Amino acid sequence: MTRQHALVSIHIAAVLFGLTGIFGELIQANALVITAGRAAFAVAALYAFMRWQGSSARAGLDGRSAAVLTIAGIMLAIHWITFFIAVKVGGVAIATLGFASFPAFITLCEWLVLRERVSSAEWVILALVTVGLVLVTPSFDFRDQATVGLAWAVASGLSFALFTLINRRAAAHISAYQVACWENLVVVLVTLPFGLGSLGEPGLLDWFWLALLGIFCTALSHFLLVSSLMVLKARSAGIVIALEPVYAIAFAAILFAQYPSLRALVGGAIMIGAIVWSGLRKA
Repeated sequence: MTRQHALVSIHIAAVLFGLTGIFGELIQANALVITAGRAAFAVAALYAFMRWQGSSARAGLDGRSAAVLTIAGIMLAIHWITFFIAVKVGGVAIATLGFASFPAFITLCEWLVLRERVSSAEWVILALVTVGLVLVTPSFDFRDQATVGLAWAVASGLSFALFTLINRRAAAHISAYQVACWENLVVVLVTLPFGLGSLGEPGLLDWFWLALLGIFCTALSHFLLVSSLMVLKARSAGIVIALEPVYAIAFAAILFAQYPSLRALVGGAIMIGAIVWSGLRKA
């Protein structure tokens, strides 16, 4: 995959990620069931595609790769569960704006864990993202549902940052299809035992939404993300994925009449602007 193809893929993934919160709002089930369901549909779609291609899910898989994929899958499960809790508690706009903080967490993790050099400009960007998060916060009272939702969303952003960094190693020797399939299988195995008692919650329409969420917003978007990470740096991919709240807020406004406050919009604009400026500065 060329860099140009990787950039196109990551933009499509951003649009599909933007639809994730919409499905989370539509599906009448708890976060565990939504996470397990979307992962199960994703595994089925990815495995069917690999069989159609004539490729094996185990090709090139060794013990080290399996361990990395397992850790990444657990981190992905945490990310999805916390994100869907944020959607249910705080709404689509708050959840996606809080999640948009993850590029800042990527920078912090690359500095703290990977010991990569962080420039002065990147510290300024990190500060701007922090200011944006403060403005997005509805209040500093955890009795406020929207604030609780934002806290879950920030936790989702942190777990996604860790997942993105782990995937840089997971995709080293095996195909993106395999990476996505195995990681989603781990998500199913981790979440299904805890969600078995709630599988009767979703209705027939909810299962249809779950199928769309699993096939398009999970299998396809996950594959596009992992494919892009084989070419792009985690921070570069994060810049494009940071546009997800723009799509999500637009979809939520059209479908559910959910409009963020002016203060939240200003905070979101600062965060997204800082991340996009980072990408333009590097380019």
